[in-house]
Amino acid sequence: MKKRIYKLIIRDIVLLLILVFYYFINKHTGFFIPCLFNEITGYRCPGCGITHALFEMLNLNFKEAFFYNPLVIIYMPFILAYFFYLDYLYVYDKEDKILKKIPNFVMIIVLIITLLYGVLRNIYKI
Repeated sequence: MKKRIYKLIIRDIVLLLILVFYYFINKHTGFFIPCLFNEITGYRCPGCGITHALFEMLNLNFKEAFFYNPLVIIYMPFILAYFFYLDYLYVYDKEDKILKKIPNFVMIIVLIITLLYGVLRNIYKI
């Protein structure tokens, strides 16, 4: 169990260092990773604005973050809860495949909401 906890800690430290590095690059240069879908088509994908939203959340500007991409703000607690749950299963060696699987109907609902948001944000400039 300790070995698994150390692996998670190392993973989290590496992810945090990458985030801090990217944050400081952005702060000093204004560089954001461009959206390839937007660059090619001129339309905004459902994920456009995620990086800006995350940076605003880091600065505790949740209202601004919501305006950059409301969908990511709504999905974020669920995504984080699921990853914490997977980490819990990993640490306590509960490799039950049934517990890890998200039901298909939930995935279909999330996919439909995401696609609708992607279409509507280009029609109504959300």
